[in-house]
Amino acid sequence: MNQNLRAYKGMTPTIGKNVYIDEAAVLIGDIRIGDDASVWPMVAARGDVNYISIGKRTSIQDGTVLHVTRRSEANPEGHPLIIGDDVTVGHKAMLHGCQIGNFVLVGMGSVILDGVVVEDNVIVGAGSVVPPGKRLESGFLYVGNPAKQARPLRDSELAFLPKSSDNYVRLKNDYLAER
Repeated sequence: MNQNLRAYKGMTPTIGKNVYIDEAAVLIGDIRIGDDASVWPMVAARGDVNYISIGKRTSIQDGTVLHVTRRSEANPEGHPLIIGDDVTVGHKAMLHGCQIGNFVLVGMGSVILDGVVVEDNVIVGAGSVVPPGKRLESGFLYVGNPAKQARPLRDSELAFLPKSSDNYVRLKNDYLAER
């Protein structure tokens, strides 16, 4: 197995087709990555006490930390980290035991905590902190610490969300061609 893809207790990352994982990223344990996704330098992802799922055409940018919450008596399922399709996770974000829908942009430096549900078609502004258990409703921009609903997304922003994921699919294809 590639040194940056590591097993933990018999669980190994499973990687879809045409996925780019940078050599400087580290993925450990039960991590499932969909087709055409990309994981960039210095990403640390630990699917050790629960699982991480990264959807198709999703991009996890440089320096992002992905982690989960263990199962317990008080929380029998724990909190896996589930990231949908066509998601762009900005540089140095931290996603911990949350659920991210499809066509979402998580701004640089954002922190999204346990039990958060981000519905489809959402932008989380750079540097935002989403506290545990919050639900971010589809079609809105959220900003701040703690993150609050700022305004509805403009048509141009909604149109940008699939373009953002497509841009990173094209970029990772360039990187794969260089290998």
